[in-house]
Amino acid sequence: MTDSTPIALTIAGSDSGGGAGIQADLKAFSALGVYGASVITALTAQNTREVRAIHDVPAAFIADQLNTVFDDLAVNAVKIGMLSRPETIQTIARILKERELSNIVLDPVMVAKSGDKLLADESVDALRSELLPLATLITPNLPEASVLLDQPEAGSEQEMREHAAALLRFGPRAVLIKGGHLAASASDDSADLLLDAATERWLPAKRINTRNTHGTGCTLSSAIAAGLARGLEIGQAVDEAKAYITGAIEAADRLQIGSGHGPTHHFHRWW
Repeated sequence: MTDSTPIALTIAGSDSGGGAGIQADLKAFSALGVYGASVITALTAQNTREVRAIHDVPAAFIADQLNTVFDDLAVNAVKIGMLSRPETIQTIARILKERELSNIVLDPVMVAKSGDKLLADESVDALRSELLPLATLITPNLPEASVLLDQPEAGSEQEMREHAAALLRFGPRAVLIKGGHLAASASDDSADLLLDAATERWLPAKRINTRNTHGTGCTLSSAIAAGLARGLEIGQAVDEAKAYITGAIEAADRLQIGSGHGPTHHFHRWW
């Protein structure tokens, strides 16, 4: 008798360029020893330079995908990424509640690295009310936290603390607010803040000089989900995921992919 295989499910959009979204999530799961399943919420015509078109998957078919996966696979963790429409968000929230899923990592994807918008304005309210209360952990960057809170973007570590605390009041168990956008031109550091009801912990990291950062948010959140699927506690899963994404960014320039913002190197430990 062998131990059961850890399984993580990504619910996100497809990136035809392969650097973000479903494709990045499945690469990260595989790199970290977790079997990956997927539910596609949208198709994007995307490369390293731009998002040319988005085709939303109907909510009824998203429900079919979810229920088919859950009827057969023992999912240990769920990562949620690009959700562009309110009906998509409501459908996913309803099924996650019905299935009593735990270990839910929500990455509130709103804008692609190219600057193209990925989330409809009317979806923000649904995201706040439907999915934040279900999340084990949410992983917004500073602009995403600003949109969720309808406040100006944090410009200091103290404002990061205040935004993280405000997001925690929406109901997630923990918040990882990513500080990569904070004073990027003035500092070599890029600290993230992990906050729950009991503890506050800063996660410092050296800023890496590369333009190849497409899919970093997707990859970090899916790496955390992989850790949770393997039975790690939130803090340990975040620490391991941070070490993994740092290595993937450091190795990104070893890849020569496209002419825009290239992907991180998901398999930097093996290639």
